[in-house]
Amino acid sequence: MSELQQKWDRRYRDQQTQLAEAAEVLQQNGHLLPANGVAMDLACGLGANSLFLAKAGLSVISRDISPVAINKLSAEAAAQGLDIDARVADVEREFPEKHSLDVLVVTHFLAREMAPALMAALRPGGLLFYQTYCRDKVFPQGPGNPDYLLADNELLSLFAGLNLRVFREESLLGAHNQGWRNQAMLVAEKP
Repeated sequence: MSELQQKWDRRYRDQQTQLAEAAEVLQQNGHLLPANGVAMDLACGLGANSLFLAKAGLSVISRDISPVAINKLSAEAAAQGLDIDARVADVEREFPEKHSLDVLVVTHFLAREMAPALMAALRPGGLLFYQTYCRDKVFPQGPGNPDYLLADNELLSLFAGLNLRVFREESLLGAHNQGWRNQAMLVAEKP
């Protein structure tokens, strides 16, 4: 078992799947999801996004490096009567197949070098829902390593080959005690 796998297993061991919430990018923009199709939740963790997608009627593929997370997601999906293909995978080495997805969800995960492969995995008309932490933060949240934090407007450049549908990044503007801070979200469609 790799050190990375052990790290995430420790993190997920004491967390409860049923308490996890889907990412804001899905909660706020779920109305953009297609009525059917294949969706992938990449680096899914406990799978709150996977459960959201399955409840929306999509065929869901969930991948994460943590066996603990995948086992908890599988148990919760079974308890809710949802069919989710949840498997352990090193998502930085095992990319989704080209033109295989109608929806791809990536939250709280950043591996910039994967952007071309993620765009290639979408079918024409496919949607990317992406949300993760930014470097410009109002308060400490998310990774401390800047390699895993987005630069200002970086999501727009990483996925410039897609058609922008939704983007939100408030940075350090205005009243810091209001709004949606510390993260950026994007919904984009493959032409």
